[in-house]
Amino acid sequence: MKIRIYYEDTDIGGVVYYANYLKFCERARSNIFFEKGLSPHQENEFFVVKKVEADYIKSATFADELEVTSKVISQKSASLEIFHEIFRNEELLFTAKVKLAYLKNFKPTKIPKDILELFSNFN
Repeated sequence: MKIRIYYEDTDIGGVVYYANYLKFCERARSNIFFEKGLSPHQENEFFVVKKVEADYIKSATFADELEVTSKVISQKSASLEIFHEIFRNEELLFTAKVKLAYLKNFKPTKIPKDILELFSNFN
């Protein structure tokens, strides 16, 4: 997924604010639903972030165009782990391993098959 860096994404020095990298990863995860005409929040069912391991390698700056890649690296009945990478051209800027828990009525529950199918092609 392509991301353009706007002024609002940066600090006073024109460098992307650290928390925005996590937002870019969230957009990539949400986009898998949007591409299929679906919402990541369906009635009382949705994913929440349980754990994040992030590595900030290099800084992105104002006006950069970034590519966010995502890959499911593990799957359990009620959770997924996704590995995200953010590149500027071929240069790796950021990586994150994100563990997601699937909730129904705010309680962990088995991820429905149709949702798992969405993530099976998530790259």
